[in-house]
Amino acid sequence: MATSKRFGRYLGSTKNLVGCVGGLVGVVLHLFGVAGNLWLLVVVGLYLVGALAAPPEKVHLATDPNAEASRLRADLDALLAKVRAQADRMPEGALPRLERVAEILSAVLTRPAELAADPEAAHGTTRLVRVDVPLAVETYLNLPWWFAVAKKVNSGTPTAAEELTAQLELLEADAESVASAFFADDLRRSSDHTRYLRDRNQD
Repeated sequence: MATSKRFGRYLGSTKNLVGCVGGLVGVVLHLFGVAGNLWLLVVVGLYLVGALAAPPEKVHLATDPNAEASRLRADLDALLAKVRAQADRMPEGALPRLERVAEILSAVLTRPAELAADPEAAHGTTRLVRVDVPLAVETYLNLPWWFAVAKKVNSGTPTAAEELTAQLELLEADAESVASAFFADDLRRSSDHTRYLRDRNQD
């Protein structure tokens, strides 16, 4: 399967197309009697020369913003589904806070083209969806339930549940910071419109 895909890509490649042009030149030379009895070798040789001389295929590293945003939303939805299935193990208030983080990030992901054009927001959103939020929640849920709620040996040490609550508070603040920067232009436009309406009413 992989070999057939590679072969299919090669058939449509620049190297193959240029090589084919070279091969056709060899056929034309044969028809005019220039290549002689070695015409087949000439055709193959010109194909190889054309294929080797053709520029390599361009590498496209940029991802489709819509596809990337869809993947991030899918990752976020999958994480929420897992956590909701374990809702009885989550500390009080943790699930609503997590849902608030997801709501903020989902709002950013509804504008994929703008997100792709804002490297800082894209990095912050991706980091939260793929690293920070899953790490916090999955680390907690992978603990035995009795350990998650038990105090450690040292007096005053927070429980795993308290640690998760603190982490989710920080993640919510982080998500709000990313969203505030991302929607800053919208806020400025809204502010400008308010100012315009006030000025117009004063005239």
